[in-house]
Amino acid sequence: MDRSLIRLNEVGKVFRTDEVETRALCGISLTVGRGEFLSIAGPSGCGKTTLLSILGLLDSPTEGEYLFDGESVAALSARARANIRNRSIGFIFQTFNLIGDLTVFDNVELPLTYRETPSRERRHRVRTVLERVGMADRENHFPSQLSGGQQQRVAVARAMVGEPLILLADEPTGNLDSGNGGAVMDLLGELHAQGATICMVTHDPRYAHVAERTVHLFDGRLVAEGEGLAASQPGERGFEVPR
Repeated sequence: MDRSLIRLNEVGKVFRTDEVETRALCGISLTVGRGEFLSIAGPSGCGKTTLLSILGLLDSPTEGEYLFDGESVAALSARARANIRNRSIGFIFQTFNLIGDLTVFDNVELPLTYRETPSRERRHRVRTVLERVGMADRENHFPSQLSGGQQQRVAVARAMVGEPLILLADEPTGNLDSGNGGAVMDLLGELHAQGATICMVTHDPRYAHVAERTVHLFDGRLVAEGEGLAASQPGERGFEVPR
């Protein structure tokens, strides 16, 4: 039985203008298993964010095949893709993307509001997930009243609240100092130990190796693959990030 949640077969991406053709990805074949913590590493401009956008159904490949939970993405309508993004994928962004005039509680609740989840269930889910990320005592604060590390914890809670099949993290420590970055990586490690499937893009080798498996991109191609700390510490509920 195929346990992969994501499967890419020879996926490529070409950006075209009237005069220029730019190949961002070439021949990417990759699987992400359920419950796996995968990092995608490589230098700036190598195609990491393009690949994550395709995985998150924010963009489409120009060649190859993408299967999400066993279903061909190419066959999906725009509405079906949006529904998968809303219900099955949680996004964690480098810039947090919190709404400044909403409280922590309201920011985390927002994805459930779009789903028209009943209010009582929304309140329960939001408070449960804020407790998990250590932000329950800040639910009435606004983003401007939080540190960068606290804002990213809220962003993680927002990504988790809908109980997605996978968390996609795009440079989740990119705007944080090493202390807060390490704390966020510890949190992702704990979530993985509790069963979360995570796919993370990073250019920082310290954080890439925290994942269970790391693939390396260079000039739009997969050039290497290896195990990370999570693979060597099975069963741990979190682990210390190399500083």
